[in-house]
Amino acid sequence: MKYIIVLGDGMADEPIGKLGGRTPLQSADTPAMDWLAAHGRCGLLKTVPDGYHPGSEIANLSVLGYDLDRVFEGRGSLEAASMGVDIESGEMAMRCNLVCIENGRIKNHSAGHISTAEAAELIDFLQKELGGEDANFFRGVSYRHLLKLKGGDKRVDCTPPHDVPGTLFREVMVRPLVPEAVPTADRLNELILRSQQILPSHPVNRKRVAEGKDPANSIWPWSPGYKPRMETLAERYGIKSGVVISAVDLIRGIGVYAGLRPVEVEGATGLYDTNYEGKVQAAIEALHTHDFVYLHIEASDEAGHEGDVDLKVRTVEYLDHRVLKPLIDAVSRMSDSVTIALLPDHPTPCRLRTHTAEPVPFVIYKSGVEPDGVTRYSESDVAGGAYGVLAGEQFIKEFFRKN
Repeated sequence: MKYIIVLGDGMADEPIGKLGGRTPLQSADTPAMDWLAAHGRCGLLKTVPDGYHPGSEIANLSVLGYDLDRVFEGRGSLEAASMGVDIESGEMAMRCNLVCIENGRIKNHSAGHISTAEAAELIDFLQKELGGEDANFFRGVSYRHLLKLKGGDKRVDCTPPHDVPGTLFREVMVRPLVPEAVPTADRLNELILRSQQILPSHPVNRKRVAEGKDPANSIWPWSPGYKPRMETLAERYGIKSGVVISAVDLIRGIGVYAGLRPVEVEGATGLYDTNYEGKVQAAIEALHTHDFVYLHIEASDEAGHEGDVDLKVRTVEYLDHRVLKPLIDAVSRMSDSVTIALLPDHPTPCRLRTHTAEPVPFVIYKSGVEPDGVTRYSESDVAGGAYGVLAGEQFIKEFFRKN
């Protein structure tokens, strides 16, 4: 038996007036998703446990069945694994966004989706000017980077920038949660303010402004933690080997800790222009040599953060036509049986432009298993599926269960 999870990040949404009261999933042309729903079994999955922020790090760990109370150590520490950055004892790792501040407010969380090449110059500049002692910066992809702080205390309140577009940045700077964390909060806020002094005049930002693009004129550190301790999927579920395919360091890092091998795909961007064909081809090839594939597509999440309804519908259709359709066709020709699951990690409603904790729609297709009568894949349609509402480890156990 082979297994593949196709995760459309942030695909789920709310009914939208512009779409006649339908969600993007309901409005999009999705014959492959609907085929899976009609031939598989469906339900809803609660991916964000009570008390947790609905971040992708939480939701993807939950999809894979991990106990968040035991393993979660912040987003930065997970991304470090993908980047090959070791977290030593006494160090704290954090996601470090390049963001755009305009008139004192967070205009966007991505510096206008700055290119990886531009961002690399800025991160190197920040390391030269601000790093080298207790704080060190490491390059990632596009706006997503890493900050390590020696002696950092993770008991600080750091607001994810994608949660607060339009907010005065000073209202959501780092706050200590305990007195012992005051030095850490002060140091992080100092780095934010110093970055705002030196980044605007960098040639990369001067060129971006001249071209009418948003400058990356501030850093924004968030999701602090130490090095996590996680059992691999092989240890938990007996998977002999597996791969993770994603353009996002966070997902690749989760995969590394879960014992999955990251697969590089040329042209994978994490945006709507990603190399869909290259990613699904890599997934199909991996199914011939591995037991399990975790195929992550980021585009719908980014469209939701931008509040772009038309783009979100388009990204859903891209996933359907350019990923799921060729995957289903390839699986139908394989000699091995292949279990396919499709789901988002969390909703990213265009109205809110951030994540929510609502349960997400999922379908599990297994050859030879009686379908449950659901004929369409959407937030409301799957609610009548055979699985009902699952939580915790229930989804992944059902996914790997041999019938």
